[in-house]
This record gives sequence, C-alpha cells and structure tokens, in this order.
Amino acid sequence: MTYVSDSALRRALARARDGKALDLTEATVLLQARDEHLDALLEHASRVRDANGRNGVITYSKKVFIPLTRLCRDRCGYCTFATAPGKLPDAFLSPDEVLEIARQGAAMGCKEALFTLGDRPEDRWHQARTWLDAHGYDDTLSYVRAMAIRVLEETGLLPHLNPGVLTWRDFQRLKPVAPSMGMMLETTSRALFETKGAAHYGSPDKDPAVRLRVLEDAGRSNVPFTTGILIGIGETVEDRAESIFAIRRVAREYGGIQEVIVQNFRAKQDTAMRGLPDASLQELAATIAVTRLVLGPKMRVQAPPNLVDSEYALMIRAGIDDWGGVSPLTPDHVNPERPWPHIDELAARTAEAGFVLRERLTIYPEYVLAGEPWLDPRLFAHVEALADPATGLALEDAPLVGRPWQEPDGGFAAAGRTDLHVEVDTSGRTNDRRDDFDNVYGDWDALRDRLAAPAAPGALRADGFPQETPALSTAAGGLGSSRTPAPGVGVMGDVAEALRQAERAPASLTDAQAVALLAAEGDALEELTRLADHLRRESVGDDVTYVVNRNINFTNVCYTGCRFCAFAQRRTDADAYTLSLDQVADRAQEGWEAGATEVCMQGGIHPDLPGTAYFDIARAVKARTPDMHVHAFSPMEVINGASRTNLSVEDWLTAAKEAGVDSLPGTAAEILDDDVRWVLTKGKLPTREWIDVITTAHRVGIPTTSTMMYGHVDTHLHWVQHIKLIRRLQEQTGGFSEFVLLPFVHHSAPIYLAGVARPGPTARENRAVHALARILLHGAIANIQCSWVKLRDDLCREVLQGGVNDLGGTLMEETISRMAGSENGSYKTISEIAEMVAPTGRPLRQRTTEYGTPTAERLAASAASDGVCRSVRRTLPVV
Repeated sequence: MTYVSDSALRRALARARDGKALDLTEATVLLQARDEHLDALLEHASRVRDANGRNGVITYSKKVFIPLTRLCRDRCGYCTFATAPGKLPDAFLSPDEVLEIARQGAAMGCKEALFTLGDRPEDRWHQARTWLDAHGYDDTLSYVRAMAIRVLEETGLLPHLNPGVLTWRDFQRLKPVAPSMGMMLETTSRALFETKGAAHYGSPDKDPAVRLRVLEDAGRSNVPFTTGILIGIGETVEDRAESIFAIRRVAREYGGIQEVIVQNFRAKQDTAMRGLPDASLQELAATIAVTRLVLGPKMRVQAPPNLVDSEYALMIRAGIDDWGGVSPLTPDHVNPERPWPHIDELAARTAEAGFVLRERLTIYPEYVLAGEPWLDPRLFAHVEALADPATGLALEDAPLVGRPWQEPDGGFAAAGRTDLHVEVDTSGRTNDRRDDFDNVYGDWDALRDRLAAPAAPGALRADGFPQETPALSTAAGGLGSSRTPAPGVGVMGDVAEALRQAERAPASLTDAQAVALLAAEGDALEELTRLADHLRRESVGDDVTYVVNRNINFTNVCYTGCRFCAFAQRRTDADAYTLSLDQVADRAQEGWEAGATEVCMQGGIHPDLPGTAYFDIARAVKARTPDMHVHAFSPMEVINGASRTNLSVEDWLTAAKEAGVDSLPGTAAEILDDDVRWVLTKGKLPTREWIDVITTAHRVGIPTTSTMMYGHVDTHLHWVQHIKLIRRLQEQTGGFSEFVLLPFVHHSAPIYLAGVARPGPTARENRAVHALARILLHGAIANIQCSWVKLRDDLCREVLQGGVNDLGGTLMEETISRMAGSENGSYKTISEIAEMVAPTGRPLRQRTTEYGTPTAERLAASAASDGVCRSVRRTLPVV
C-alpha cells in the first residue's frame, strides 16, 4: 500500500461527504482509508446506498450451484475450482447429474441455477473435446445452452450462466436460454496478466482488454450482466480504482451491468498463491465503499456472505445492498472451504443492521420490470411465474414448475401500421423519434465521453487489421464532430501526385494518397471524376443500369439500438408494424405483376420472429412467384437466425439457399471499423462477424452486394480503409456483385438528434467518394451503384459522370431512408429514371440482379407498369 497523507484523505472524504463526483486519484486515496477515516468513508457510502429508494431492502438469490465442468484452459494462481481430468470422474457433469441438482434445488425452493465452468476446456484438454464429440456437442457452449434449456423445461429454475469469456456471437446464442449471465472483471492490471508468476500469467482469458470487451458485448446484446473485482491477488490500489472506473464506464454506456461483486482473495491450499495473505476485511469494506461512491445509488453492490467471516454489519455499512446467491443445497465450489450461511441467519444478521432481507431472481428487478429488450420473449413465462409483478423481486412461495422453452407463438400475424410504406410519403411518421429514445441506444453522455478517448496503442481492429486510425475525437473533426472531417486526418498527401498514381495504377493508391483524393476540389475534383469515369467506361461501358424490384421490409420492430436508424420501433410505438406471410407474398406478387425480377427483403430484429422465420419468408415468396429473384436478409439477420436456431452460419445459409434465398444484401456494413461501429450502434454485429457472414455466403454459393454508409461520425480515412477491405474480400472470394455507396440521411437519425453526428456528407464529398470507389475497386468490382433514395437527381447525374454505372432499383416501396427523412420518395418509375439519366447522354438499360438482361416478358410487364405497382403509386389530386 502506498503512503497517503492524512490531509489527502480528509480532502477526498470531504468531497465524498458533499456528494461530489470522485476522480480516479481521489478514489485511489479513499481505498486506503482505515480506522476513523474508514468509519467516515462507510458513513458516506451508506448514505449514497440509502438514496436508492429501495426502502432498506437487501436482496439475495436462492440458488443451486451447477459445476458443469471443472476443466479450464486457464491457469490462475489462486484457483482450486479448475483441475485436471485425472482428478474428475468425467470431463463434464452428465445431463442426469445436472437435472438432479436442479430438481433438488427446486424442491428446496431455489429459483436460480448457477452454471459455473472453466473457460473453453476443449482448447486445452483432449478429454473435454472427446466428451463433447461423443455426446454430440460442437463446443462447451452448445452443451451449456442445451442444459440451460432442459433446466428451464424440466425444473422451472432460471439459469444464470458463468461460462467465462464470451464473444458477441456467443451472447446471441445464449441470451434466449438465460435471463442473466456473468463474468468477473477481477482486475484491469496488465501486470498480473503479463508477468511470469503473477496471478493471471498463462491464462488467455484473463487479459483485461478481453474481459472488458465481454462486458461491453453483454451490454450491446442487452444481457443483464453480473461482474465485479477480486481484491488482494497482487494488484495495486491504483489498479483497483481503475477497475471500478472501467466498470462504471461500461455500466453508463450500455446499462447492462446489473450488479457489481466486490470479492476478497482468500488463500487456498494446493494453489500457487497459497502463501499470500488474505485481503483484510477492512480493505474489503473500503473497496465496497469506494465502489458504491463511484457507481452511485442505483447500482447493486454485492459482497459474498461466506467470505466476510462474521462482519456482516461492516459490509452493510460499506454500502452493499445484495448478498449474492446463497444455496441451501450445494457448496460454493469456488470457495469450498467456506460454507454459505443459513438463510435464516443471513436474514437475522441483516435485520440487526436495520435492513430487511428479500429474495430476488437471478435477473435483477429493474430488468424484470423493463422486459424487452433485456429479457428474451422465450423466457417471459419462466420469469413471470416467479416474479412479483409490482416489484420484480421473487415471489418467495412461487411453485417451481418446468415450462416449455420454445419460439414465441405467432410472429407472422399482421400488426401495427402495415400501410406505412405508402403513408410515409403522405402523412409521414408519427413522431420524429421512438418513445424509448433516451435509453434504447445506451447513454448519450457516456457515448460522447468515449468519443475523445484514444485507441489503445497497438490495438487490432475486429477485422484483424492494425488499428491505424487516429484518436477519434471531436476536435479533429472526426467522430462526433458537427463539421466536415479534416481531409487528411494525419495522413494528408499531395492531390496532384495521388491523381498521377491513380492514373498509373488505380488499385495501388496508399491510404494517404486516397485520403488526399477525397479532399480534391475545383479542377482536381473534376480530374478525379474524369479519371473514374474513364475507368467506368473501360470496365462496363456506357450503359446506366437499373433493376425493376420491390422492397419488402417485413417488420420494423427492433431493439438492436442502431443509433443511425430511424426505421426501428418498439412493438408498442405508433409506427411499429409487422407483415403476415400472406402480406409478404401479396407484395411480391404485386411486384411480379408490375414486371419486377427481384424482391429485396430486410426487416428489424423482431424478438418474436423465430430463427426459421427467414426461411418461411423466402418460401412464401417463391411459392407465389417461383421465378422471382430473392435478394434477402442482411448479415445481422443471418447472425440472428443462426443464433436463434443454434446453427452455424454456414448451415443456416445453406438452409436459406434451399428455402429460396438467391443472394444477400451486403448491408449492415456501415463502416467496417469497430471504433466507428460502436458509436453508430449499440448492439449490431461487429466487423469480424460481418466479414464471416459475407465470406461464408460466397463460399456456399450465395452472391452478395457490398455497401458503405458514410458521412456521420467517421473520417475520410475510415472510408478509404473500408473500401480497401471490400477489395481484399473480393479478391479472396469474388462474391460481390456491386459496391453501393449510401450517404448518411440525418434528419430523423437518433445519433444526429442527440447532437453526436454531422448532417451527412457534402455534395463535394459525395462526388469524390463515388469516384474514389471506382478507382480503388478497379479490376475487382465492376459495378458501382449510387442511391437515388439518398441523393438528389442532380447529384445522381454528377456521380454518374464520375464513375457510377448503376442506379439500383425502382424499389416500389422504400421505408428505411424515408423514415430517416430522405426527401427523394419511396419509388421511381422507369420514366422518372430515364428523365434523370437523359441529360448525361448515356443509354439506359434494365437489368436483372446478376446484371443480365430480363426476358422479353419481364421487359414488357415492366414497361406496361412503368416499373412500379399500382398499389403504391401516389394518387394525383383532383383538380
């Protein structure tokens, strides 16, 4: 412990007394409070805790502990839970053993089934891999998922999953089977991870950066998540303070941290750290108190009651309001030498301190009462049966009865404002934002705070490429700036030299040269667009192409929390809707009768739609219009479908292809850099997952488009790196049919309304980036498409003269951009497209999705309808 002066302690205590926010230095000082200073600290922490409005209640969860496997790939120096295969009767508990523990717990009134296990043991122990293979499970998490479902169905207990480090995709797989999950952060100390002989050395899952990413991904996935710190394992007090502040940052930004455990190290025999002294209970109390002061009154703060000896009152004074899980049946397998207190004793000791002990569920009351998006609909009935509807706490005498775990009924019943695709052009949207604007996207203030934080030195982006982007700050005109990004962003080059290099070898431009071209203006911009148009003519000729197609957005109910999206609604919002299968098929048939060769189908991530819904939609369209090309389902929808069905992405895509999906839209890309993506969206798929879906689709024979949405919180360097990544993927797979540039439409976009994003790219930037896309993708992707929905007709003409050869489709209905405030309509007739293109002097050609020529019958049908079905046409006023 470092020396702290008496005056420093008094100053920090005075700030805590006065309710002022503590900084990192003050928190570090207060962690060292002892004796009379500790008494003062506890008094201030108690006062903050008591401001939570919970009327003197301290909670606990009545649980059983299910040690699914004690094998682990990590080698933590303090752990007795993890062991070797030779010391176990089998690598995993069998299903019968799991269910026997759960049934005994249910008979004793337990409501939580705590699944605890080592991290990915099959990566270290062949015995674990062999067991999983023999029992038909791809990995440990597949077995966890299966056992959670059986516990729900056969006992009624609610699973709480502690499987260690999880990826974003893992959360998508596990959220439907567990109301809550958890993983201790433990510490942000890199020294404990990197120093030989330290507590976390040789343990890949104890990298602090990895564990913080898990906390963030839980929040992005709307998973109520338990975390905490472990004190006394060799960390410094500065490390402790940094760990508390790291948890606070994640909690503020995503709202998913449901409780923070402050746990004290207790030395155990047969461990490498058996000779270390235990963390003292005064240290524990001081850490709890600082945690309470930093995290505030609303956060649930817990101390495990079996690790505090008899000092219950001390921990309550320190500011806890939860005792964690307590089992009347199973031991604490992580601390087996320390039995749980009897619940009656815990209630009595709590009462002695002036508080009432109340039972809660594994998911905390705030999340029970909030429901969606924190609780998956497949778990509603299980939680509802055990929860007090008024408080969200446990109904202590509720009977434990197994209930079916299954996809929600329905999901395809027509609901809500199903005529929005027509009315969006007349009466428009009801409100400029959804009703949960203040919380569904995370905390806006916390987001702004993060924008100025530099990336960690040497960090890798989620796509595996080096993190070359500069610090993302509003000052440099980058993320969060209301003005145009500084063109060079630290890599400014010479425009004239960049133009010469582009003419010599278009695809060989450096990042600096490409960024310089995005800054081109005046004569340089004209030269840039002239060069791009020369390459366009060389690649695809002079034809301007378009497809007669029908967009069908089958639902706009979504809780993903994309901050740029004005389309998504809660199911209870005035503009929310979901189409029935018959309505989807009806719209496809209308499109076919109007000469369409393609339907483009995408929708929100509706929590009621099963993972097989996408197959049903494709089959419904093919059944009604067998020759229609089905261009459907973004990578986000693919991940959603695969997660809900527990299929691999490859197996899901194969099934989608069999159901009638012919190609995928390469949307959900936005900017393929996670530093930008996690500003644009709270919970959409990371870059790595987008890449995996796209490359897997190409591998199984499903072509895709590629896209970029730009001009929001990004920089020019992000645009360049995105386009270059698209080129690399095309060189690997050859599966992209086109590259579509999508300028950000800001008017009703939440991130703009919150004052974080700028109002889209300028006209000059639009011309430059369309031209640059043609140059950087030359020889890889032949077709460059602009979006007439997002650009004015005159700007479409300008980019057509600067590298663009395709205008997309007639659409017939376009709701997504119109909900964001696009003013260019929701369809274009063939005549309107021809009128737009005519001034360029270039020929107009109708195409198929694959850029072929439609049949004579299709051409005749589209000519008769002018490319748009009658049901969506604007009616002319009677004069």
